[in-house]
Amino acid sequence: MRIISGKYGRRRFDVPTNITARPTTDMARENLFNVLNNFVDFENTTALDLFAGTGAIAFELASRGCPDVTAVEKANTQFRFIQHVKNQLQADEVHPIRADVFRFIASCRQSFKLIFADPPYDLPQLPQLPQLIMESEITQPGTIIIIEHPRQYVFNTLPHFVQHRVYGKVNFSIFEIRS
Repeated sequence: MRIISGKYGRRRFDVPTNITARPTTDMARENLFNVLNNFVDFENTTALDLFAGTGAIAFELASRGCPDVTAVEKANTQFRFIQHVKNQLQADEVHPIRADVFRFIASCRQSFKLIFADPPYDLPQLPQLPQLIMESEITQPGTIIIIEHPRQYVFNTLPHFVQHRVYGKVNFSIFEIRS
């Protein structure tokens, strides 16, 4: 795993072979962050990384200046890897939480300015995920939500949809809570 830019930029970490996550590719991550630069002031953003996997998005957000990044991951191997990288970087702004994402969304009372979700592509609840996030207490007016998903899902008819981006086989649907 490579952190692309910012204060932790160019740092690399060997991902354990037993991690089952499908990390967002470097190319897709770099292009997504180029888009986000037009939406987000990272230094004043609380961020949430759902289905954090290796934590690549969470660490990229922290590296670019987010002062508070919560990374939610259920799988123990991935969670331990995120903890390991956090310790190596001394990234106190990253807060890993080992939890089921759906339970976290239902119980969390904190709202975030930026929410990134990269669920497993075969997740049965994936089609309902954007709406679930939008209707929860984790959003506020101005929240940007990015859902990474396979191409067979189309979310452009949902409320707050802003744009769809494709980078190779990676699709991002971007939403902004306006009210």
